[in-house]
Amino acid sequence: MPPAVAGILDRLGMNRDIVLAGGVTAIIAMLILPMPPWMLDMGLALSITLSVMILMTSLFIEKPLELSAFPTILLIATMLRLGLNLASTRLILGHGHEGPDAAGGVIGAFGEFLMGGQTAIGLTIFIILVVINFVVVTKGAGRIAEVAARFSLDAMPGKQMAIDADLSAGMISEEQARERRSEIEAESGFYGAMDGASKFVKGDAVAGLLITAINIVVGLGIGVISHGVPIGEAFRTYTVLTAGDGLVSQIPALIVSIAAGLLVSKGGVRGKTGSALGVQLGRYPKAFGMVAFLMGALALMPGLPLVPFAAFSGLSGWVAWSMSQKAKVKAAIDRASEAREAAKAEITEEPIAQTLAIDAVRIEIGYALLPIINDETREPRLDDQVRALRRQMATDYGFVLPSVRITDNMALKAGEYVIYIKESEAARGEIRLDKLLLINPGGGNPGLPGEPTREPVFNLPALWIDRELRDEAGFRGLTVVDCGTIITTHLTELVKDNIADLLSYTETQKLLSEVHKDAEKLVADIVPSKVSISSVQRILQNLLSEGISIRDIPTILEGIAEAAPLTSNLTQMTEHVRGRLSRQISSAQTRDNAIPVVTLSPEWDAAFAESIVGSGDERQLAMAPSALQGFIAAVRETYDRLAADGEIPCLLTNPGIRPFVRSIIERVRPATVVLSQNEIHARARIRALGTVG
Repeated sequence: MPPAVAGILDRLGMNRDIVLAGGVTAIIAMLILPMPPWMLDMGLALSITLSVMILMTSLFIEKPLELSAFPTILLIATMLRLGLNLASTRLILGHGHEGPDAAGGVIGAFGEFLMGGQTAIGLTIFIILVVINFVVVTKGAGRIAEVAARFSLDAMPGKQMAIDADLSAGMISEEQARERRSEIEAESGFYGAMDGASKFVKGDAVAGLLITAINIVVGLGIGVISHGVPIGEAFRTYTVLTAGDGLVSQIPALIVSIAAGLLVSKGGVRGKTGSALGVQLGRYPKAFGMVAFLMGALALMPGLPLVPFAAFSGLSGWVAWSMSQKAKVKAAIDRASEAREAAKAEITEEPIAQTLAIDAVRIEIGYALLPIINDETREPRLDDQVRALRRQMATDYGFVLPSVRITDNMALKAGEYVIYIKESEAARGEIRLDKLLLINPGGGNPGLPGEPTREPVFNLPALWIDRELRDEAGFRGLTVVDCGTIITTHLTELVKDNIADLLSYTETQKLLSEVHKDAEKLVADIVPSKVSISSVQRILQNLLSEGISIRDIPTILEGIAEAAPLTSNLTQMTEHVRGRLSRQISSAQTRDNAIPVVTLSPEWDAAFAESIVGSGDERQLAMAPSALQGFIAAVRETYDRLAADGEIPCLLTNPGIRPFVRSIIERVRPATVVLSQNEIHARARIRALGTVG
């Protein structure tokens, strides 16, 4: 191709919108201005070329939406044919008396080829082409598009909900969800537009019939009356020109209609039309075998020609045999591949990293307890209760409990369960899946039949009762729990006891970077310039170990930021943070609008202060063992006396000695809350119940 022509084509390709506008303008000009025969020939050749290109494109596309502009293409192609029909009509009526080549070589050649010397046969073939295009192809494609548009519109809400569900579940991203929604909208719009575009072809067929009738009748009158052409010659000339004009316009129309039918009938078929049909029709060799048998039977019937039916019988038989052989080879290859994969799976060693990985929390259950996680009809299920526990822990303590793995262990007893904390057995129990556990809060005989046992969480006396007695036990004010609740309660107590150990370095990072994104600037100012992540982890563990929620991370970080310039001792930093959390701590310990407290006597206060040795970060308690035993005895005597009166007070100390007092108390009375005076909020009320003397 000459460089100049190639350059022009490249510039036209970069300005497609201008080319399209020019083409539409040229089509409109055809309706108004006369065209010379050579230009009409070019236009008719362009129409045929365009229709064939549309048909081939519709065959090779993967899915209909890849040619979503087809309704627009159909409109432009129809307008092009109508413009050419009008231009050819002008030439036929104005110059038809000059002979078969009056309207250009294309129309004359098609007319002569179609007629074959028989005018009636030529016109009949032309009318049949119009009927095939209008009644069969176009009407069927229009009906398919209409039904597809209706069902696509009806299914749109369901598809949108499915996309939203996948997005909520995290199966797809926001961008993928937008793409799917756009595809659904485009699909509905495409079929709706195709339904309307089929009316173009219908109008084109009607116009073709009218133009044909006008050309024959009017052309015959003009040729005989105006130009004095003999009626026989005039009839033949104008008929040839009209039939050629109709044929050269209806053949592209039929091709485009076939393309439209292929496009809308593709529906759910994926892939190129030829490949899809070949794959789907080639799945069943038996079908071709039956075809071969029937065609062979027809070939042997008397009166029917032998060769055609025998040829297709042989061809179908060969295809059936070939397909069956390929199926056997494929099946053998698949079996060999499965065997290789199975062998590979057997010899593949489990990665050492998986062996070393440990679960933060794991529950193992015996085989008889499997229904509490597998039975969809059982309420509540154990996994649902564990998820609820994780949400409750996040609300109460601001701590995101790591995922709890629940597995079965055939080595356990049928109704036994074991709870592991970081691969160490923390507790175990045995329960009855077919029974309910009854506990009498007031003690004594509950008055219901059952099997005596010990409740596995707090080791209280209890009964296993039948499920039918649940309502009666409720009427008597007795506590009834199911198996899943027993395990969940046991897990809750263990998590509370070990919550500080469960806050790992990784969980601390997630807590600061993912959960508390609003404190991102505060975290950046503190970590690692003032304290490390490990130090923050240790401070949070100190708070959790005493049952203090770390949900208010911004206040905790502010307290760390204030204490960091003054000391690097994590215990002292924790005490400062506790002071910043005084409102939260006081609120958590308030009972009946006041905080019940027991104070240290001045003697014990002075004893602890005098026993602290060292300075700064090296401070430690050096109290004589006999004095420690005396202090422990005094605490027990005071708390036992108050417990008999139904009181559970906090132990109130000076800020300087609180950590050391707590380190002693947690060994003998871990549930006792030890507060310093700095942790009592200014507006909190105190109710003094006694003194440890």
